[in-house]
Amino acid sequence: MKKYLNLFIISVLVFSSFGSSSIAQALSIRTIEDSDSPGQNLGQEVKELRGEFNDKKNAIKKDLRDKKDVIKTDIKEQVGQMKEDAEVLRDIAKQKFEALKENIKNEKDAKKAKIKEERITGREKALERFDKMIEKISEMKDKVNSQIIKLELKSIDTTNAKNFVATAETKLGEVQTKITEANTLLSGSINQLTEENKATLKTLTKEMQTLVNEAHKALNDAVKSLKIAVKLKLESAKTAEEND
Repeated sequence: MKKYLNLFIISVLVFSSFGSSSIAQALSIRTIEDSDSPGQNLGQEVKELRGEFNDKKNAIKKDLRDKKDVIKTDIKEQVGQMKEDAEVLRDIAKQKFEALKENIKNEKDAKKAKIKEERITGREKALERFDKMIEKISEMKDKVNSQIIKLELKSIDTTNAKNFVATAETKLGEVQTKITEANTLLSGSINQLTEENKATLKTLTKEMQTLVNEAHKALNDAVKSLKIAVKLKLESAKTAEEND
């Protein structure tokens, strides 16, 4: 009876040391089955169980990393496709505006012709503002990416920064989609916009501004994360130097 009691106490101590219910459970089962085994085998069993547990944990982490990389690649490809589609549709919108300008030449009423010209000019300027919104954020994104490359060459962890940049790229892709909708709306006709179309354009503009702000914030967060990564690298190097 004393022998079983000692084995039970050892099992409890092992459970407390490793903090793993799965290891404790497996250990208890093995202790009951091998109650006649020498006590010195217990340490080896714990070591084996711990190794099995770590192997499974590492396998799960690797699987999650692989899946995350696949998802990030898919998102990047989708964003790239959205940008390409938006550029094509933007060119189509420009062509439509040129066609509308040509139609104005057939307008015999000078007053009406001027109104139509001003209408088209106003719409073109609106689309130019949208394009500049994208251009400004894209330039900032390129600068952050350039900094990421430089720091990676110095073995600095840029994982968090890359995630923030990926978020910004997704937001920019969404902005491109909104701009495409606005292009279609503004270049579809030379006529004055209906109240419904005006409301739609207002909503699109508001959504675009929100997305641009979110993209800007993500890029700022990327910069902050890079500063933190550099700081950690310097502290690590300093500690290593002091230990030497």
